[in-house]
Amino acid sequence: MSKHLVTSNGNGSSLLNPRTTSYEFLGPPGAFLITTLTLSVPYIFSFACSEKAGGCPRSFSELPAQFIDVVSDVEWWKAQWDPQGFGAYFAWYAFTVVAWAVVPGDWVDGLPTRTGQRIKYKINAFSTMLLSLGIVGGLIFTRGPSSFTYIYDHWVGILTGAMVNAIVQANLCYLSSFREGRLLALGGNSGNHLYDWFMGRELNPQIGSFDIKTFNELRPGMILWVLINISMACEQASRRGGTITDSMWLVLAFQGWYTVDALYNEPALFSTMDVASDGFGFMLSIGDLVWLPFTYSLQARYLAWNHVELGPVWTAAIFILHGLGYYIFRTANGDKNNFRNGKNPKGLSSMQTKRGTKLITSGWWGASRHPNYFGDLIMGLAWCLPTAFGTPVTYYYIIYFAVLLVHRQRRDDEACQHK
Repeated sequence: MSKHLVTSNGNGSSLLNPRTTSYEFLGPPGAFLITTLTLSVPYIFSFACSEKAGGCPRSFSELPAQFIDVVSDVEWWKAQWDPQGFGAYFAWYAFTVVAWAVVPGDWVDGLPTRTGQRIKYKINAFSTMLLSLGIVGGLIFTRGPSSFTYIYDHWVGILTGAMVNAIVQANLCYLSSFREGRLLALGGNSGNHLYDWFMGRELNPQIGSFDIKTFNELRPGMILWVLINISMACEQASRRGGTITDSMWLVLAFQGWYTVDALYNEPALFSTMDVASDGFGFMLSIGDLVWLPFTYSLQARYLAWNHVELGPVWTAAIFILHGLGYYIFRTANGDKNNFRNGKNPKGLSSMQTKRGTKLITSGWWGASRHPNYFGDLIMGLAWCLPTAFGTPVTYYYIIYFAVLLVHRQRRDDEACQHK
């Protein structure tokens, strides 16, 4: 991505915060389109692919018509106002903030920024998840699965709370980025308000030692994703006399393990592009707080009322497929993270770049340009397969993720060209 220096950009030195001279996502029009879609799609899935709508459509083309049919009822609109669910979401978010502050955790250094500074991050996301699961597990154990169907029952109110939170945070972080001395993201300082608001103008918005971007990446959305899945399983169990299907077990296990892995390996987050390069704007805010928990849980929500029984053969086959994807994903990411932090326990070979950095040329990274993405795609397919083939809508994740990873690959390739 080419850059040039300007005399002033509203945040001090143009040498430190140069203007962004090329766009991603087709620039401001693309930012507007993606903003519209990310605000709409979670509601479309919620209303057009639901038990009240008669299930999920048999094709993606039927989604708009089914959505319009549902929302054209005036009484339906009145039923959507759910202050309890709305308030419950903000209570959840407040809980995760308090847990960040009071749950013990080590402080670790992130990668150096352009100023040479290393931001310190508190590592306690995994402990926060264990605390959350302990509270929920105790509730279910003492009162039964029907005690934790609240998320299923108040889905729209909770979703709306998350949506408002994401928009408010994106707006506040954008406005605060104009304060003097802020370090701006190289890709979010174009001067176009819509585009910079979408991409994220400030690189690391913080309130004291509280880093907003990394907090939102792992805690309120990702842990909520697991709790949503558990609530959907409880809804299914309450209808089946206390048992759940093998398909629901697979979704709980796969997506739960993915979250456990991410939170347990929290320090690996700090070397990712989201943290090291991207600003915190609407794109990350809506992705972390809304898109991840409320669309990635579509399979569990579908299975809450559509009880798919796979049988032992298909269950085993899907389990093995997921294991293969996870092995590739974890070992490839582990090699990359070790290498970026100056460790090389496997003795991987590398090449020196013009910029002085090194690129791995053996192991997974020698065999493939993006082996971690390949493993991620295999796992994504395994998440969708437990829903069987009654509707393609529950396979949206693998389609969306493939498009996302192609974009990430292009960004990675462009970054490598500048090394």
